[in-house]
Amino acid sequence: MANIDETQFFKVQLDKPMSVNDILKIVYNANKEKGYDPVNQITGYLVSDDPTYITSHNDARKLVRRLERDEIIEELLASYAKDQGWDK
Repeated sequence: MANIDETQFFKVQLDKPMSVNDILKIVYNANKEKGYDPVNQITGYLVSDDPTYITSHNDARKLVRRLERDEIIEELLASYAKDQGWDK
């Protein structure tokens, strides 16, 4: 039995940080695995802020809620601009 005069330590293990890209990849693949069109589902989520557009498969819904929608849109636009060669 622990001594009640000693301070006990409790350490909470935090989830490791994930990039927007990593989360989007998981969300995209989870929706695809469940038979949904990932582009339509993610678009629905971004337009409505309704998390039910994202499947809970592989914790995709939980992960996408870690991000602000403007972070997602910024990442998508930056990637599109790069693919289009606009950054040159």
